[in-house]
Amino acid sequence: MSINEDTIVVAGKKVPNVIDVESSTTIKHASTGKVYESEDEATSDVNDPATETTESDIKRDVAISVNKLPDIFGGTN
Repeated sequence: MSINEDTIVVAGKKVPNVIDVESSTTIKHASTGKVYESEDEATSDVNDPATETTESDIKRDVAISVNKLPDIFGGTN
């Protein structure tokens, strides 16, 4: 018999594989500080022959906010 499911067990309790998180991505030109509205806008700037922007000029900052961590300490109230 094989197990086909990835399961995390912490303090004797099964932890769900999905943790509720929020994320936001800011895409910027590293030299000029221009903030792009989308990945497509940044790609268009890189592909535009009228600009000197290269892929290495594009900076992506990702902020991740974990709303609630799984109860790993045994359920204290």
